[in-house]
Amino acid sequence: MNKSELIEALATKADLSKAAAGRAVDVLVEEIVTAVAKGDSVTLVGFGTFKSAARAAREGKNPKTGEKIKIAATTVPKFSAGATFKQEVAGKAKKK
Repeated sequence: MNKSELIEALATKADLSKAAAGRAVDVLVEEIVTAVAKGDSVTLVGFGTFKSAARAAREGKNPKTGEKIKIAATTVPKFSAGATFKQEVAGKAKKK
């Protein structure tokens, strides 16, 4: 599913126009990115948690030449799936 398919599904299920659903998706993504960039975590219960994590500097290898290179420390985004999401993907969701 890509972004436009997600917007179409949201518009249909929430009885919104595609324009309104598109704005909602854009705002949701923007707010998650902004919060995680500031160092906050965003938790959507049942879905998962978005957070930032520090990655230490390390030594790598250029695959083409085999030369050792230094990889700088950085901060990366991480997503941890929630229990309900994991169960649904595994096919073990509780029947309603």
